[in-house]
Amino acid sequence: MTDTTDDIAEGISFQSFEDDCKLLCNLLNDVLQREVGSEFMEKIERTRILAQSALNLRLAGIEDSAELLEKQLTSEISKMSLEEALKLARTFSHFLNLMGIAETHHRVRKVRNAVQLSRSCDDIFSQLSQGGISPDLLYDTVCKQEVEIVLTAHPTQINRRTLQYKHLRIAHLLEYNDRKDLGSEDNDMLIEDLVREITSLWQTDELRRQKPTPVDEARAGLNIVEQSLWKAVPHYLRRVSNALKKHTGKPLPLTCTPIKFGSWMGGDRDGNPNVTAKVTRDVSLMSRWMAIDLYIREVDSLRFELSMSHCSDRLSRMAEEILEKEAYEQGQQEGWSQNHNRSQSRFQCQQVSLPSQLPARADLPACTECGESQYPKFEVPGTDFIQLNRQVKQSCKEANDVKGTTSKDFGLNSQDILANGTANNSDGSHSGLSSRGSFSSSSQLLAQKKLFVESQIGRTSFQKLLEPSPPKRPGIAPYRIVLGEVKEKLMKTRRLLELLLEDLPCEYVPWDYYETSDQLLEPLLLCYESLQSCGAGTLAEGRLADLIRRVATFGMVLMKLDLRQESGRHSEALDAITTYLDMGTYSEWDEEKKLEFLTRELKGKRPLVPPTIEVGSEVKEILDTFRVAAELGSESLGAYVISMASNTSDVLAVELLQKDARLSVSGVLGRPCPGRTLRVVPLFETVKDLRGAGSVIRKLLSIDWYREHIQKNHNGHQEVMVGYSDSGKDAGRFTAAWELYKAQEDVVVACNEFGIKVTLFHGRGGSIGRGGGPTYLAIQSQPPGSVMGTLRSTEQGEMVQAKFGLPQTAVRQLEVYTTAVLLATLRPPHPPREEKWRTLMEEISEISCQNYRNTVYENPEFLSYFQEATPQAELGFLNIGSRPTRRKASSGIGHLRAIPWVFAWTQTRFVLPAWLGVGAGLKGVCQKGHASDLRSMYEEWPFFQSTIDLIEMVLAKADIPIAKHYDEELVSEKRRGIGTELRKELMETERYVLVVSGHEKLSENNKSLKKLIESRLPYLNPMNMLQVEILKRLRCDDDNVKLRDALLITINGIAAGMRNTG
Repeated sequence: MTDTTDDIAEGISFQSFEDDCKLLCNLLNDVLQREVGSEFMEKIERTRILAQSALNLRLAGIEDSAELLEKQLTSEISKMSLEEALKLARTFSHFLNLMGIAETHHRVRKVRNAVQLSRSCDDIFSQLSQGGISPDLLYDTVCKQEVEIVLTAHPTQINRRTLQYKHLRIAHLLEYNDRKDLGSEDNDMLIEDLVREITSLWQTDELRRQKPTPVDEARAGLNIVEQSLWKAVPHYLRRVSNALKKHTGKPLPLTCTPIKFGSWMGGDRDGNPNVTAKVTRDVSLMSRWMAIDLYIREVDSLRFELSMSHCSDRLSRMAEEILEKEAYEQGQQEGWSQNHNRSQSRFQCQQVSLPSQLPARADLPACTECGESQYPKFEVPGTDFIQLNRQVKQSCKEANDVKGTTSKDFGLNSQDILANGTANNSDGSHSGLSSRGSFSSSSQLLAQKKLFVESQIGRTSFQKLLEPSPPKRPGIAPYRIVLGEVKEKLMKTRRLLELLLEDLPCEYVPWDYYETSDQLLEPLLLCYESLQSCGAGTLAEGRLADLIRRVATFGMVLMKLDLRQESGRHSEALDAITTYLDMGTYSEWDEEKKLEFLTRELKGKRPLVPPTIEVGSEVKEILDTFRVAAELGSESLGAYVISMASNTSDVLAVELLQKDARLSVSGVLGRPCPGRTLRVVPLFETVKDLRGAGSVIRKLLSIDWYREHIQKNHNGHQEVMVGYSDSGKDAGRFTAAWELYKAQEDVVVACNEFGIKVTLFHGRGGSIGRGGGPTYLAIQSQPPGSVMGTLRSTEQGEMVQAKFGLPQTAVRQLEVYTTAVLLATLRPPHPPREEKWRTLMEEISEISCQNYRNTVYENPEFLSYFQEATPQAELGFLNIGSRPTRRKASSGIGHLRAIPWVFAWTQTRFVLPAWLGVGAGLKGVCQKGHASDLRSMYEEWPFFQSTIDLIEMVLAKADIPIAKHYDEELVSEKRRGIGTELRKELMETERYVLVVSGHEKLSENNKSLKKLIESRLPYLNPMNMLQVEILKRLRCDDDNVKLRDALLITINGIAAGMRNTG
């Protein structure tokens, strides 16, 4: 995304970028000549030339002539038939998407060709070393860094996943086109491939015809891991390690992970009734399945690589033990196998320890893995498996009915399960793969085996033709034997997860499966140590080191899943419980009485919720969610985030419900629940709640039970989340930024008072209006002391694809996160130099907030103006997210989600949420004679400079003539005055932002961004004019499906041109 990546200000060599744009656009023109005909192509070209000419005149300051050309363009668009309008919308949308692909590729090319990349580990480590930071301090700080990037399913990704894949393939072809050794034949084949991809794009429906489910959203997130992050993480960690070794003399420890990943996809139920307890459980299991599947592929490749026989004594003993165990198990086989089958089984069992066929890309070096995807699109589980399982289900149904082993909705909830044992961790906690299906009886296992054998008839002999014969002395390859055992255990684990996902009966023996990353790391580290001790360190540092680093980073779940729910829903659950117990109504109690009740119950040892309690469906869903959390535990889940938190009792309420569920579930299981309790994280979102955040944390930490709980279960660490979206919608961007800054300062001081470490979790959106912006800039402008080696931050919607969609860009982003956090820790940004600066900020904020709220909330006509001037009402037809656009059934702006609020204004190019109120605040202070003070603040205070720079960036993307066109064509005459006043305010904001920054023109310090925006305008401006025309028609014929499709395509195209949605 142009306004949110970190390298734009470093300058771009536009010749290569323009060459790529020209190539792709020419090929699209060739495709369209065949698809729509030359006559319509002449109309398209005329539209583009008119838009380009009007743009050139505006840039030259000849406004009147530009306006005449724009009126002519509007007139011609208004005369188009619906079919022509649809084709034009699709054409320009594809042009803008192709330009976006070229832009992304150019950033990749620039990073690849840079001799010394700014903000890289090498660059920042060098700066710190030269600035007096000792090698030991630098090394320790990097090794102790804890950054977690949390991917969310916020509905801002406009493109279908199918189109995203096609765009990636075009990006890979552009990368191939950069090769210097391409011959003429290779070049011809490349062009043919590009033509095929572009033709496929044109012939593919751009629109989602159904809303994605939460599981679909989670699958999209897992695809990002598989296609990009899986390859990027080892490369990123090598860069960190190499830079550390260069500047400190010591490499990064092999299992050290400065960055990990979390997810809200399938766990964020705030205002989304589609995210249920069952969805959360299934997504968690699916994530485990994918992790295991990826590890199996890596182990397969590694077994081929580690063919040597020389090893350490420990590894040799392990290999011998594995062979002895296999021989023993073969001798113990009884029942349904005859002697001949035993010998055949022995043959197959021997082969488990040895590779049988070349895995995909095993012949390629590991360094090629940061290129295009080597694996097929993620599917879980396969269709063959599902069909077989359905047969198993059918054959087991009668036995299930007789024996009472029917599946339940959640967890291990049958006493039959308890006899199978569990695995204890070193800390005394338990870990396990929870199952909603019960374990099978012997008759069920026989039925499964029979069906499996029948499904394999005809395959065994054919498979033998493809596989090499096993050597007579398998002990000659100890690494392969050990890794063969690892693969076998992984495959059993994957099969178990498939049975759980399909809700089938399953036999569970803990030592047959991998439950924790430590269990998987043990044999891998043994192989690594053996290679190092035998003089094969070069081999150890290859695929094996990469796999160990992946296990340390991704664990057994790839991304731990956070749960999120609104505080009011927990109060409703406690209302139902206290009412049932004749204790009164919880929500009617004052805060002190709530705290007294919650603390008393948390200290107790009995469950609060009776098993016989009858509650409504919404409360039942809350209680079910806590039960699933208890069953999955902290091995699979991350934090429990409380949105709209405002009181200390909000946190203790979740702690109580969590404790109660764990007591209940462990009582059923007959053992403690897996892992530890989840971290409970209050999310402060509104301005009022941000102002009270420090007081809430102080009160919380003053409670003895809670403080001891934090120290015992969470290593003395409190996590606090701050929300950028709702605070911005509540009070405007400037006021939100200042209140967020102060809230973080207050929370840090509160935690320090009690000797508790704090991690701040930043809920940033992609757009400036929702707290977005370049990662480096955002982290470097935080309050001093708020980033002490730890940070959590969300990456949402289209930003996930933009930052992490390609391995090369993902490596760069991970490095930027690492270096920004490192600098903020060792060289914290400067605080306000003098108290006067804080006073001025308060004054700007107060004026800005008042201006914003007077317009948005106090003007009774503003809501109607908003609905008329933007396509907000039509955004719901995009089907880009599983959650509703409103938290509650209300037409007011207060209950409208921040994403559609920002999205709608971005479409009209007014981008009002990012700047409204800022101009009034700056003007008010400047008119009192403080302009020079503001310039000093801009030059010396990183937070203030970042805030002004981001507002300036978004003002450069605003377009007053386009916004005026929406008003003139769509807004009723009595409300057009609102738009007129807002446009005046936009111009005033531009004026005072330039006064503060000292720039003559917007984006003067970012000419690359300015040129990139201008390059899209010949396609973007006509798309806006077309959208206005379609909205006019649709509002007179709102049941016209084709008109609606045309509108949605213009929304897609404008989002591609603005490089932002919400």
